[in-house]
Amino acid sequence: MKFSNIRSKRMAVIAGVAAAAFIGLSAAHADSASGKTRAQVKAELADAIRTGDVYAGGETPVKLNELYPDRYPAKSTAAGKTREQVKAELDEAVRTGDIYAGGETPVKLNELFPDRYPAKRTAAGKTREQVKAELDEAIRTGDIYAGGDTPVKLNELFPGLYPSQSVALSRAQ
Repeated sequence: MKFSNIRSKRMAVIAGVAAAAFIGLSAAHADSASGKTRAQVKAELADAIRTGDVYAGGETPVKLNELYPDRYPAKSTAAGKTREQVKAELDEAVRTGDIYAGGETPVKLNELFPDRYPAKRTAAGKTREQVKAELDEAIRTGDIYAGGDTPVKLNELFPGLYPSQSVALSRAQ
């Protein structure tokens, strides 16, 4: 009984050390992959400590500047829009019906009453005939996904059933 208890404790310690080593290697690799120097990382850490942007520890995942906001400088925010810009955006949304109707469903007014508001501009797309021609070509060459869990196209699963890419390209030209 004692031997198995000691053995399980040793295995737990070995597993913990291996996990810590793996995490340390992953962190070191991430820093080297990002291209930051040791001095840059130290400067970032010092700045995080100064602004309280580090976790307080304990049971809750709260940063120090959230726990004690009076002890740290307030974070600077990006300049927002002016009052006139916001009012102009609201006026435009009201004019085009691009505001929510309210009630139980999240539907905009221009979706509920499309005849009361100007139509939204859409980008020029492909015609139905162009889309059908592209689909026919994809089916002919097997350039469509086979379905299921793997993202494999039919011409990759069954290369003998479909013309090769070079033949398909020469026909397209």
